[in-house]
Amino acid sequence: MAKRSAGILLYRFHANEPEVLLVHPGGPFWQKKDLGAWSIPKGEFEEEEDPLDAAKREMEEETGIKVSGAFIELTPAKQKSGKTIYAWSLLKDADVGEIKSNSFEMEWPPKSGKKKEFPEIDKAGWFAMAEAKEKIIEGQVPFIIELEQKLKIQ
Repeated sequence: MAKRSAGILLYRFHANEPEVLLVHPGGPFWQKKDLGAWSIPKGEFEEEEDPLDAAKREMEEETGIKVSGAFIELTPAKQKSGKTIYAWSLLKDADVGEIKSNSFEMEWPPKSGKKKEFPEIDKAGWFAMAEAKEKIIEGQVPFIIELEQKLKIQ
């Protein structure tokens, strides 16, 4: 079975313009990458788990933000890797300075035999829609476009 992830695309209005919250993956591979490297907070889930419940869980694990409210379901997006991402958007503001991420462990440097811990995400930010489309991983751009359409943004 192909892998599946679920996530939440938070949005807010700043000076009457919509912005979306994106996160930057932690770890050495992503350290110097910016354009095309950001993502919605998301993670994999099991077959028996409800995708929206998984998206809420992943949002809290990756950012420390608990979410509830009127979620807007977005069309799932299939990635080049074959993974399908299920996403919802939610109108909610959050202070990116307060974001707290879980962590993961990996061998670093490679073939060193040493394990090092890294945050799942190393930073988060609010971006206007045009900038967000440049920052986000290419396969997730459709989420921003669909949210724009649902918000009736030209």
